[in-house]
Amino acid sequence: MNSKAETVPNLPAEVARAVKDEARLAVLHGLEALDTGADPDFDRIGSLAAAAMQVPIALVTLVDHKRQWFKSCVGLDETETATDISFCAHAIAAGDEPMVVADAATDPRFVTNPLVTGKHNIRFYAGAPMIVAGARIGTLCVLDRKPHAYPSSAMLEQLKALADLAGSLFTLKDATRSGAIAEAALVREEKRRAIALDAASLASWAWDIRTDIIECDTLLSELFNLPRSNRLRARDILTAIDPRDVHQTETRFRDALTGSDDYFGEYRVKGFHPPRWLATRGRVIERDGDGKPTLIFGVNYDITERKLGDERQRLLLRELNHRVKNTLATVQALATQTVRHARQPSEFLEAFGGRLQALGIAHNLLSDREWRGIGIRELVQIEVRPFDTADQPRMTISGDELLLSPDQAVGLGLILHELASNALQYGSLSAASGRVDLGWRTQGRKGARRLVLTWRESGGPQVAPPERHGFGSILIRRSLAKVISSEVTHEFRPDGVFAEISMPLEDLSSDKP
Repeated sequence: MNSKAETVPNLPAEVARAVKDEARLAVLHGLEALDTGADPDFDRIGSLAAAAMQVPIALVTLVDHKRQWFKSCVGLDETETATDISFCAHAIAAGDEPMVVADAATDPRFVTNPLVTGKHNIRFYAGAPMIVAGARIGTLCVLDRKPHAYPSSAMLEQLKALADLAGSLFTLKDATRSGAIAEAALVREEKRRAIALDAASLASWAWDIRTDIIECDTLLSELFNLPRSNRLRARDILTAIDPRDVHQTETRFRDALTGSDDYFGEYRVKGFHPPRWLATRGRVIERDGDGKPTLIFGVNYDITERKLGDERQRLLLRELNHRVKNTLATVQALATQTVRHARQPSEFLEAFGGRLQALGIAHNLLSDREWRGIGIRELVQIEVRPFDTADQPRMTISGDELLLSPDQAVGLGLILHELASNALQYGSLSAASGRVDLGWRTQGRKGARRLVLTWRESGGPQVAPPERHGFGSILIRRSLAKVISSEVTHEFRPDGVFAEISMPLEDLSSDKP
């Protein structure tokens, strides 16, 4: 069903929005519980709810965008109802706490509802949302054909606890189902992998330990950077292994052969940069009368790509740790200086919150790109977007695309936030006629190129230099202080604020974390 195209009739707008919420529907449909068979576990929860609330009817409902379906139904001979007459749709829109309708015949929301005026004659309803992965997928609800006094807090707490239990049960059963699917997929994958290994580039071998001769594919000699041959000595293989891995390889091989018939090892081969990594799988086929191995079959294969990927992940983690330390230091400095220059708490909260948001924008972009750098156009657009209007934009952005280093992106992001924030409060963006022209260009040749970014305000109130510079102005001048050879000009010209930022450009085309 396409939740984007469908609408839910006869529901208040806020209820319809809650029902049609795409994230909620995604969780609901992901459970694949709609139209499934009866489940005594949910029936027991429903019976407990009916007993606790002293009513004859209890339902475990899943609210889809056009219908609500009953996973469990105690005391009512139905399997589903339309969502547009559903009490439960209102319950999931009301929040995480139970919703109570003491007498539906006097409740304006339900007085004309077919469930109230028709054969079911529903008068009392109490429903608590079932929450799975943060989404209200439906309710555990109880009903009666006669009005009730408003339930006690203890009764509603019991109903909520049982609804939480039902939500957890959906999560558990979904995990069990997913596990079974994953297990079946794993079996299929193992079969597929076995076929793929037969056709893959594997070097197979047979090692006669008594003669120390290895009969093998010629690929084995190529993997170990040895002269091409179908017969190798085990000592030649050992000599080809990187000295850093020889002791570990010998130890693991000896331990494996004395403890079981199977061996698995990984090691580097000498003579390659970056290093070539190989993996070995072997199995003892024959043993002598004393139980010592005499014949081993096995395969070798190249795992260099995986090892390089592991190393890349380790480098990324180290880079992340470094950036986190830098970020914490920056946040601490921002907080200290913002407090120092704020005149009252509300001013601090607004200024500090905005600066943290600007810092977070740059960090989110950097994280998405594995700290390789950010395109300047994307950074500029995201940082200044909150200060402009989409229907009548007053900011002009121009310049060719280029990459900024992480430090430059963070510093420039803070500068742009301060410039835009000041323009909105005091400068050109505070007046309907005001404009900002934001552009950049490059200067110099390859190896010594510089980025020159200009911010020019016009059409706003007349500008006079401030009597004292606040932290915002200081931040504009010093945000790029750590970037070598960076220069920032910040002038309060009568016709509008002017700023020019100049910084060296790094070659990030092949940058690696």
